Amino acid sequence: MRNQARCSIFGGVIARFAGALVLTFLAATLISATKSPFNEHQKAYYADANTVNFVRPGLVIKITAAEIAQDGTITARFKLTDPRGLGLDRLGVTTPGTVGVSFIAATIPAGQTQYTAYTTRVQASPITGTSAVQASAQNNGVFQQVGDGEYIYTFSIKAPATIDRSATHSIGAYGSRNLSEFDLGTSYDDDVFNFVPDGSAVKVTRDVIKTATCNKCHDQLGLHGGSRRSVELCVMCHTPQTTDPDTGNTVDLKVMVHKIHTGSSLPSVQAGKPYVIIGNAQNAHDYSKFGFPAAPGTSNCLACHEQGKGAAQQDAYLKPSRAACGSCHDNVNFATGENHADLPQVTDNQCGTCHIPQGELEFDVSIHGAHQDPRFSRDLPGTVFELLRVEDVGPGKKPTVTFTLKDKKGNPIKASEMASFSLVLAGPSSDYAGFVSEDVRTALGPGDGTYFWTFNAALPATATGSYTVGIQGYRNITLLPGTKQERVQRDAGGNKVIHFAIDGSKAEPRRQVVSIDKCNACHSSLSLHGNNRNAIEMCVLCHNPNQTDIARRPATALPAESVNFRTMIHRIHTGKDLGYDYTIYGFGNTAISFKEVGFPGDRRNCGACHVNGSEQLPLKTNLLPVIDPRGHVNPAGPTATSCTSCHSSIQAASHALANTTPLAESCSVCHGPNADFSINRVHAR
Repeated sequence: MRNQARCSIFGGVIARFAGALVLTFLAATLISATKSPFNEHQKAYYADANTVNFVRPGLVIKITAAEIAQDGTITARFKLTDPRGLGLDRLGVTTPGTVGVSFIAATIPAGQTQYTAYTTRVQASPITGTSAVQASAQNNGVFQQVGDGEYIYTFSIKAPATIDRSATHSIGAYGSRNLSEFDLGTSYDDDVFNFVPDGSAVKVTRDVIKTATCNKCHDQLGLHGGSRRSVELCVMCHTPQTTDPDTGNTVDLKVMVHKIHTGSSLPSVQAGKPYVIIGNAQNAHDYSKFGFPAAPGTSNCLACHEQGKGAAQQDAYLKPSRAACGSCHDNVNFATGENHADLPQVTDNQCGTCHIPQGELEFDVSIHGAHQDPRFSRDLPGTVFELLRVEDVGPGKKPTVTFTLKDKKGNPIKASEMASFSLVLAGPSSDYAGFVSEDVRTALGPGDGTYFWTFNAALPATATGSYTVGIQGYRNITLLPGTKQERVQRDAGGNKVIHFAIDGSKAEPRRQVVSIDKCNACHSSLSLHGNNRNAIEMCVLCHNPNQTDIARRPATALPAESVNFRTMIHRIHTGKDLGYDYTIYGFGNTAISFKEVGFPGDRRNCGACHVNGSEQLPLKTNLLPVIDPRGHVNPAGPTATSCTSCHSSIQAASHALANTTPLAESCSVCHGPNADFSINRVHAR
């Protein structure tokens, strides 16, 4: 009966589009004969083939031409297609799903670098009673269909008679295609077309940061309901001409994005003034608690202003202006000179006189110097570790580790010169159950940077399999000594690990689940615990299934919280969407709450962090249960703790518990790679 009902519903949908059956048949033939344009992270990948061939999911918007007539009439020719290039009916009559499209018209005036939009609106504030003219979009013009999926749009407004026909003009389009009735979600796309009305070549564009750079974290950039997907489109409305009348804040992209990404580190926010933008339908967006993942409290220009990625103005950050610089350094009053060497700056003309791209010294007022991350100072001699071998191993024995300690030029460093220096012994590597850490600043060696250390702690008498040794530490180095910029910086070494077998067989490393390179797509150079931990292989030695914050959590705040790596990372990145406060007590018995953390991407994309399909089920059978005193289930199975760290409701925990027996977790029966509710399928978008 259920299948009959589904067929009846599907038949009814087809009947609505009876006039398109021939076109649908041709499309189906084309799609079935070629490789699917969909991947395993898209809903269409799992849909019934007949549904996919009929619906042709997806949306591609392409503007092919534009012109401005002598009377100011603005027209744009565009196509609406599926990912195969087959035309779509905007009204949803001959192809499923209506397509809503809106348009922006703007110009970059001669001698300027940013857009001025022709499409504007007047926004009145119910809070302040003031009004502001804002760059906007429109869809109330005339649509004319001129071919299969091909249209001409005539704007409802005209360009001013005084337009500069030799200047760059652009038409932007964004839209959506709603296929929810087919359980295929909503597809979005946008496009920008540049032209010069007099027919000459386009020589000026606004191209500072590429969308692909934003998508390193935002995966995929999708704002205002998801339809704005590219920086190229965003800059057409987010211009200096546009202000939020409710707060008085500009939404000029260079100012707004700097402020959003500085967030809680803005001087104005730290002084008690929230940074708020009030948007569509009077929705308030408070960015005062945002934290930039690359380097909290420190600007990291190159995280966004990526070099070598094709942006025509990739060096724009090296050209200082009051608007761009003052957006982060918002305690500077350029009119009075407050916090600006007591000197007013009335124009941008002289900014580059002092703020040159690169000075002779680090931490000066040059662009690079002022934003220098001291961790990467060129004056740090470097701390380089190598783990050479582990000997005298076996159940109940005390392993001896041979390692080297040198600077980046290969010169030996005395172990006693290290401010912090330790070896961590953990095992078994199948899933670390415990660890010991020993200070090795008294390690001995021949004086060439080679050292030997025999652990005071012995391996368990019952030890089997493989174990791991990791190394960590730093020196304190004084930079620019004797100057007003003198500072002491930790010169931390890159963590290294070495695996060894208890019984002399081949050593087995711990499974790789995530990679530091994927972490650094957002975090730039992830380094925690005072820059001491900078490799995932090191982190998991301590953040194991048995580890909680009990040693640092006050008795009044019990029970303890799990700091198992998979539990902790999933919960941190779920953050404010977790449904409860996830607070860890760390060094110095300091409470660290993650309840305000917002993940910039889409958490359904497990591959943003995971490598080699490590999120797929079943997991290895030798993994340990996780001690989770504050969890719904304690202890929890390795699969359950991974999934319920994001799917945090008690219903999800109950579901996991119901599918766990004393023998094993049965999660993979339904959620395995080929199952109806596989990891990829339930997370598909």
